[in-house]
Amino acid sequence: MNLRIGIAGIAIESSTFSPHRAGLADFDVRRGEDLLRRYDFLGKEWAQGVDWVPLLHARSLPGGAVLPEVYDDLSAEIIDKIGSAGELDGFFFDIHGAMSVVGRQDAEGDLSTRVRAALGPDVLVSTSMDLHGNVSRELGTAVDLITCYRMAPHEDAMESRERAARNLVERLRSGLGKPGKAWIQVPVLLPGEKTSTRLEPAKSIYRRVAEIADEPGVLDAAVWVGYAWADEPRCRAAVVVTGDDQQLITERAAELAQAYWGARDDFAFVAPTGTLEECVAAGLASTSRPFLISDSGDNPTAGGAGDVSWTLGQLLTVDELTSGNATAIHASITDPDAVAACVAAGVGNPVQVSAGGKVDSGPAGPVELAGTVFSLSEDPVGGTVAVVKAGGLHSILTSRRKPYHHIADFTLLALDPAATDLVIVKIGYLEPELYNLAKDWLLALTPGGVDQDLLRLGHHGVLRPLFPFDPDMPTPNLTPELLPPSQ
Repeated sequence: MNLRIGIAGIAIESSTFSPHRAGLADFDVRRGEDLLRRYDFLGKEWAQGVDWVPLLHARSLPGGAVLPEVYDDLSAEIIDKIGSAGELDGFFFDIHGAMSVVGRQDAEGDLSTRVRAALGPDVLVSTSMDLHGNVSRELGTAVDLITCYRMAPHEDAMESRERAARNLVERLRSGLGKPGKAWIQVPVLLPGEKTSTRLEPAKSIYRRVAEIADEPGVLDAAVWVGYAWADEPRCRAAVVVTGDDQQLITERAAELAQAYWGARDDFAFVAPTGTLEECVAAGLASTSRPFLISDSGDNPTAGGAGDVSWTLGQLLTVDELTSGNATAIHASITDPDAVAACVAAGVGNPVQVSAGGKVDSGPAGPVELAGTVFSLSEDPVGGTVAVVKAGGLHSILTSRRKPYHHIADFTLLALDPAATDLVIVKIGYLEPELYNLAKDWLLALTPGGVDQDLLRLGHHGVLRPLFPFDPDMPTPNLTPELLPPSQ
């Protein structure tokens, strides 16, 4: 008889410092065959002989905290579908790990506990997560197998999901039951832009993760950086090593935790940093083209609202750009009203709009942008998109929140980033296509809901002491805990 494995989850990365609120419209909600199409690996040989039972999966671009009624409705549907799914042998729990819900704490701990109660104690649960998620004791206890990405940028995202599902299938077929879980949180909270696996020390730490996972007696190993832009007690680094050799998994979890703690002062930004003014001046003075600048404070793929207008306001004061002596692209500002005004004006015609600063007005309110409508297009993520040309500056305005990670995102708008002097993108570390495009780049420490300067954000709900908030804190006890089997 085939194994029966359910699939469900809610995945979003939520900045509690962003005024954006994630509603139902922000989620791509999938059920049935549409959900199964999300996972190409289910067609592989190891996945055959399994009845994959699609329940519900909801995935959103990172943003602000989720509206409680949206979380309640989505989670209730998952629980209801578990109840009507019939007997299950396993459950693939596909989450992000950094979801926050307005007025609640530890959303994934809550959801995993409810899922476990609905499944009963005997169904094996395997969880896939982003390495920027958080692993509370509640989450770690409620599931049986748990893993996360080993690369940042997340080029192994689907590979990690496949590992979680394959481990589940193999474990069920082995009949060995629930493995041991050695869990430890590490009191370090760093932004992803300081923990890229392209660079040391994260590069070596995550290489060691893979080596440990391949050891006899170990089923999997994972290190979570945690999520720096939420203000909850669970927000910190974590290590989980699973397997049947309890002494070995405990030793290896301690090794990884000690390595992460010991390297805390060595984590550095993925590129040289500076103020926006410093970065723009350096870019204009450089002969490297294109020169990319990360507008990091409002990065929508980290939870920024996407409509912070502060950087655009600053760029409009740079004479070299507004005069047309140099060219630049700014991507982007979410403002459906400004886009509508551009549509009404039409391509090639003058337009003046008040752009951005309507959802997140903290750093700056709406910025007056006067220029010519350069292009209009429809985008499956960004909706209607307008480009306004003011001198040599091309400002991208979207009707829905959208990241700009790919060359095609720009060429769709009749923009050629490779032939542009400065490309300023709301992003943290550069995603692969932009990384390969850039002849040089800098990380601008700009304001917003995902400000890289954690100390000026105002965390008060995290557990202290915590590095870097308490740089002289005493050495913590990093003895892993063997979590009890899920019940």
